[in-house]
Amino acid sequence: MTNEHSVRIIGSGRAGGSLARALRTVGLTVDLLDRNCDPTTALEGTDVLVIAVPDDVIAEVAAAVKPGEGVIAHLSGSRTLDVLAPHARRASLHPLMSLQDPERGAARLLDSCAFAVSGDPSAVELVDALGGTSFTVDDGDRAAYHAAASIAANHLVALCAQVERLAHHIGAPPEPFFDMAAAALDNVRSSGAATALTGPASRADWETIESHLDSLPQAEHQLYRAAAKAAADLAGHPWPAHLDHYPGD
Repeated sequence: MTNEHSVRIIGSGRAGGSLARALRTVGLTVDLLDRNCDPTTALEGTDVLVIAVPDDVIAEVAAAVKPGEGVIAHLSGSRTLDVLAPHARRASLHPLMSLQDPERGAARLLDSCAFAVSGDPSAVELVDALGGTSFTVDDGDRAAYHAAASIAANHLVALCAQVERLAHHIGAPPEPFFDMAAAALDNVRSSGAATALTGPASRADWETIESHLDSLPQAEHQLYRAAAKAAADLAGHPWPAHLDHYPGD
């Protein structure tokens, strides 16, 4: 993808706005349209049209676009290329990155971001233009891929929210716990999850886990127990049945 190529994006939210900023930074001509625009002629006069709207309306927007010679693409992690019918040249590129807002999102897309791609080679060309890396995910694997991405980002945030609640409950700042979490992620990256695992579940210290449950508000038991059981399973320790029926649950 060279600077002579043009990109049009429908959807100016976090994903579309981040991509537009990033592509402009590397010198591409980008036309950013609001998701409520009339998309009928959106493919005219552009090399790649990216549909950056919520997953459940991608097919509706794509179907409204008059087919042309350009490529039509989406940014969804879970949707297949079928949602881009009836267009002949289709592609998908999903940034494996949390995009909180367009400014920070653009910076993250330009920082060697990884993208899951499929379809027309233009997807890889866009990733290359951003200085990122790409890997192919077949349509049959999209749901599993997106589940992994959701666990890595969304579920991790849900666990961090529990850390925030418990830190506030005892009057402690949450930031040191997040530093600890960042160190644990570094350990996973360098040695794998099984080797990086520490804590009471990793050593079958059920007495300590019982003390945790004793100290936690009842509303926190279900999430704590689910994570502790997963940790015990990773360590190869059978989970004690009595911890599934803890007093107060």
